Amino acid sequence: MRLDVKACGLAGGVLWGAAVCLATLWLMAFGYHGELIGKLDHFYFGYSFSVVGAFIGLIWGFVDGLIGGALFAWLYNKFAS
Repeated sequence: MRLDVKACGLAGGVLWGAAVCLATLWLMAFGYHGELIGKLDHFYFGYSFSVVGAFIGLIWGFVDGLIGGALFAWLYNKFAS
């Protein structure tokens, strides 16, 4: 069985981007200070623990998940053959 690299990349991008955005908004809604998730600013340029930062994290998370998912599927296909 082979994995579709494009589909796996898009799925990873959507999931990781949504996870970063929703985690930021969820923590903000319940009054956390975001010490841990705020450290994403070291990896995602422009990210901050704020509403605007959540959407910047959505974009960076999508790109990060897209690359990670595509790389996973490509490696899987190489090792499975």
